[in-house]
Amino acid sequence: MAAKQRPRRRERQEEAPRKRRVNLAFNDAELAIVQEAASRENMAPAAWAARAALAVAAETVVPVSVDAKEVLQELIQSRGQLRRIGNNLNQVAHVLNAEGEMTDEQVQAVLARVQAAVRRVDEATVQLMRERRPRL
Repeated sequence: MAAKQRPRRRERQEEAPRKRRVNLAFNDAELAIVQEAASRENMAPAAWAARAALAVAAETVVPVSVDAKEVLQELIQSRGQLRRIGNNLNQVAHVLNAEGEMTDEQVQAVLARVQAAVRRVDEATVQLMRERRPRL
């Protein structure tokens, strides 16, 4: 079993040394979350928190709620569904062009899938828009 690595020190990109400090306070559950995240990246909790705070403040990372992640997953699944539906529509167009015949039931089935997929994408988009904060 390998020995646990010591947290690495954050490499500083600026020339001036850091002299300003900010104190953070966490309850036990919050501290456990920060420690776990820092551990995953082999960093000290304070260094990890500083890097995360700077990334958010500089807008290089935008925090996303758990709900937004679920909505994003829904959008990704919906995109795949819409791709498959597009393929179905191409097949329908091919049949109509080649044979000139297609049952009303077949057309309605494809249209129902299209409407359901578009509705899912619309709902997910609206939910993400509601969560989005206005920037000042």
